[in-house]
Amino acid sequence: MVGLCASNVSRAGHKVDVVFGQQAAEMGGGVSGFGGIRAAKNGLRRVKTMNDVAAGKRVRGGGGSTRRAERTAVSFESARFIERNIPNFEILNEEALAIIEWNADTVLEEIGVNFLENPAALALWKAAGADVQGERVRIPRGLARKLCATAPRTFTQHARNPARNVEIGGRNLVLAPVYGPPFVRDMEGGRRYATIADFQNFVKLGYMSKWLHHSGGTVCEPTDVPVNKRHLDMLLAHMTLSDKPYMGSVTEPSRAEDSIEMSKILFGADFVDQNTVMTSLININSPLTFDSIMMGALEVYARANQAAIISPFIVGGAMAPVTVAGTLTQVLAEVLAGVAYSQLIRPGAPVIFGAFVTSIDMNSGAPTFGTPEASHITYGAGQLARRLNLPYRSGGSFCGSKLPDAQAAYETANSLNMALLSGVNFMLHACGWLEGGLVSSYEKFVMDADQLGTLHHLAKGIIMDENGQGLNAIREVGPGGHFLGCEHTQANFKSAFWRSDLLDYKPFETWDEEGARDTQTLAAERVKKQLGDYQQPALDVAVHEALTDYVAKKKAAVPDAFI
Repeated sequence: MVGLCASNVSRAGHKVDVVFGQQAAEMGGGVSGFGGIRAAKNGLRRVKTMNDVAAGKRVRGGGGSTRRAERTAVSFESARFIERNIPNFEILNEEALAIIEWNADTVLEEIGVNFLENPAALALWKAAGADVQGERVRIPRGLARKLCATAPRTFTQHARNPARNVEIGGRNLVLAPVYGPPFVRDMEGGRRYATIADFQNFVKLGYMSKWLHHSGGTVCEPTDVPVNKRHLDMLLAHMTLSDKPYMGSVTEPSRAEDSIEMSKILFGADFVDQNTVMTSLININSPLTFDSIMMGALEVYARANQAAIISPFIVGGAMAPVTVAGTLTQVLAEVLAGVAYSQLIRPGAPVIFGAFVTSIDMNSGAPTFGTPEASHITYGAGQLARRLNLPYRSGGSFCGSKLPDAQAAYETANSLNMALLSGVNFMLHACGWLEGGLVSSYEKFVMDADQLGTLHHLAKGIIMDENGQGLNAIREVGPGGHFLGCEHTQANFKSAFWRSDLLDYKPFETWDEEGARDTQTLAAERVKKQLGDYQQPALDVAVHEALTDYVAKKKAAVPDAFI
C-alpha cells in the first residue's frame, strides 16, 4: 500500500489502495509511506520588541539588528496576486446548475452526512434544525445554504510583510506551492523520504519565486522529525524563512492551537484576534464523511476567525460517481455541509469552497491528472462556488508522472490553465507536484513556478488603450516595412512579451556548445542558484527568540511519537 490517510484507516477495505497515497499527500497528515510514518516584502515588515511580544502588540519599528538585516538583504522581484481581467469559462447552463443544486440538497436531506466521533457537532446540528440519528446528520432542504450565507465573499490573509498580504475571493487568484508529499526528488539524490532540511529548502524556494504569492503549508512531510512535533518545525520555517502568508497545521486540533499561538507571537495577539493570518486545508473524507480530526481543527480555526478551505477529496470512480454531474452533486453537498458547520461554530468565519478532483485509471487504480473529466468538474464547481458567493479553491500543477518529463508538462499545463479559466481564487499545489502528489520535486518546483508567470499574463486580458491598439505603429511602418525599429516597438519591447526565466530560447549551436542541457538540467541549476542566493527576510530578534523558545518548550513537554 502506497499510503493510508488516518481518517480512512477503519475503512481501508472499501477503497483502492493506490488512491490513499494521494489522499495522504493532499491532507498533509495521516499515515503515508512504506515505513508507516505519519505524513501528517520586499518592503519592511512590522517588528516588535520583547515587551511587545509579551503584550501581544503589533507595531512598526525595530532595533538596529533588524535594520542592518534589511540593508543587507538580497532584493528580488515578487509579483502581486493575480487580478483577472478575463472571463471565467462557464460550462454549465442555468438548467444544469439548478438540477445539481437541487440534487445536492436532496443528498443532504435524504441521505445525509456522517460526523464521526463528534458529539458536540451533532448537538450543534440538532439545535440548528437538522435530523440527527446516531452520527448521521440529515439537513433540511435550504438550511445548509442559509447557514453558508454568513461566510464572507472575500477576505484578506495578512503576511508578516504587509506588502505580501493576499486578497482571497472575487476576481483574484492566489498561488501556493505543493502540499503534503512524504517523498522528495531531485536529479542528484533521486526519490527519497523528505527531511526537515528539504522542507526548509522548499520554503526558501517559495520565498524566492517571483510568481508565487503564498508560502503554503506542508510543502513536504519532514519524516525525520517526530509526527507529534514536526508541525512546530514546519510553522517555524514558514514564519522565519519567508515573509509570505502561510498555512496552519490540521493533523490534530492541538496542532491547530499551536499554529494560532505561534501566529500570535509573530503578529501580536490582538492582531491575530482581529485579522486572518492563516488559511488552512480541511479535507472532507469523501464520500459524505466528516472525521473528528479534521473537524476538530476546523473548529479551532473558525473560533479564532482564521480561514479554512473546506475541500472534498474526490477521485471519480472511487470516492464519487464516475459521471461529472454526479460528482458535482456530491462535491456541492459536502461543501455545503462543511461550510455550514463552520458558520455554526462562528458566523462570519472565513472559508473557501474547495474541490480536489481527479479521476481513476480503471485498470491500475491509480489517480489520473490533466484529464477532460477533471476539467469539466473544476469548471462546474467554480460556477457553483460563485453562486454561493464563496471563494473557490481548486487546480494545481497536477500530474501522475514519476519524473518532470513530457507527461508531467502536458498534464500540468492542462491543470494550470483549467484552474485559471475556472475562476479559482486559491490554488494549492501550484508548483512542485509530482507522482500523483506523493513527491515534491525540486526541479519541477522551479519549472512550475516559472510557468506561473504565464497565468499572470494571460489573466491580464487584452489591453485596449491607445498604446495597445498599435495603430500608430501600423501607420508608421506601412506596407512592406518591418516593426523592429519603429517607435512603438522601441517603447514597448521590454514588456510586450512574457519571457521565461528558465526555458532555453537560444539557437541550436549555442545550446549545443553549452552542453545541450534539457529543461530538468536547467531547473536543477536554477534550484542551486536560488538556494545559493537566498537570504533570510528580516525578523526582529525578540520575535525570533520567542518563536524558537515556544517550539523548544512544546517539544520538551512530550515524548517523541512516530505514529
